[in-house]
Amino acid sequence: MTKHTFKDVPGAVTAPQGFSASGVFCDIKRIGTGKGSNKGQKPDLALILSDAEATVAGMFTTNQVAAAPVKLCVERVARGTTRAIVINSGNANACTGKTGLKDAFAMADHTAACLKLQSEDVLVASTGRIGVTLPMPNIRNGITDAAARLGNTPTHADQAAEAILTSDTRRKQVSIEFQLDGKTVRIGGMCKGAGMIQPGMSATGARPMALPSAGLHATMLCFVTTDARIGTRALQTALRSSVAQSFNRITVDGDMSTNDTVLVLANGRAGNKPVTRARAASKAPPARIRDAQQFQAALDHVCLTLAKMIVRDGEGVSRFVTVRVSGARTLADADAAARAVANSALVKTSWYGGDPNWGRIIDALGYSAALVHEDKVDIGYSSPGSKKVIYSLKRGQPTKTSFKTLCEQVAGPEFELHIHLNLGTAGALMYSCDLTEEYVDFNKGDVSDPASLGG
Repeated sequence: MTKHTFKDVPGAVTAPQGFSASGVFCDIKRIGTGKGSNKGQKPDLALILSDAEATVAGMFTTNQVAAAPVKLCVERVARGTTRAIVINSGNANACTGKTGLKDAFAMADHTAACLKLQSEDVLVASTGRIGVTLPMPNIRNGITDAAARLGNTPTHADQAAEAILTSDTRRKQVSIEFQLDGKTVRIGGMCKGAGMIQPGMSATGARPMALPSAGLHATMLCFVTTDARIGTRALQTALRSSVAQSFNRITVDGDMSTNDTVLVLANGRAGNKPVTRARAASKAPPARIRDAQQFQAALDHVCLTLAKMIVRDGEGVSRFVTVRVSGARTLADADAAARAVANSALVKTSWYGGDPNWGRIIDALGYSAALVHEDKVDIGYSSPGSKKVIYSLKRGQPTKTSFKTLCEQVAGPEFELHIHLNLGTAGALMYSCDLTEEYVDFNKGDVSDPASLGG
């Protein structure tokens, strides 16, 4: 297996050549926009700009109720190129009918006017409370301000990353540097998400008929920039693969948002030979094959790093759990088993209590869509990345491992759960977390105070 080397660099979405960003406060979160919004004059509108035409790829929620900005992006990403993205937090612009769709296009129009672009060159994303129309005068003022404040420093990236947050407690960013075709290439990204998290995204927003590796389930948004030179089809293929093993593998509460979006812009400023699709590269010279693999690995690294940040910052989360299922009959079975366990309220509350409760785990396996034979199931725990697994259940029967030892395995802030179904060769994993009183308290709100109600 090829080892890929990446160097961490500052700058996030502004790290690659030719990208600038900004984040401003324009008071979008004034009325009934949910907890996490009441943070004073926190930035609530972000802008990302490429100084040249950029190849674009996207993945979008497969929720049958899709927000207006998602509909706009699905249409425009199909064109293959773009220049800018405008993002607001505090208001999802979802379930807002014709007015919401008109407002999403108006956001793009005003951004284009401020940046002297065509409206079709602007993408839009929103996150926040569902069912509330956008305060468009504030939005327009914010866009005008954000366009004037664009810059390419890490501080500008920080401001943009702050502006897209809702119930998040911290910014989520990453940027790396690596070599392609003898050129230095960078990929940077930022994301948000803490609740309403179990993305199941596709390139068109349509639900795949059979895609166990992607799944079908507050909003997660992710924006990635790169100065690599890569064609539209190659970028979309790479993104689809990256999302399948990152954002479509996480869950906080099992709820798929109306607004989930991942967008990648590639402006080619690095000057490398165009990266080809992995399949197309199979007949190419070895150097081109290595470049395709290197780019895929870099994008995988950025997406997975950001996806894990979302789970670790989940609403009320105190433990990060990697659920590994192996030995399933089919990929669909492995996926179903992993998701059933990762989303079980009883399992997640036992994790919060530090209880290695295998009974709740095997119960979740049993009601999942996966084929499960009780007398074949193994359940064990390990430290993150450790090959030493301590089993609580073997072939459906409790082991002699002491309860104290098992408790020690799940006492830390991170651990891995290993489930062997022993029925086949297929496997799947999910990145999950515990369920705490804080999550319930945060999301129940107070009906006498509309500003406290969530999205």
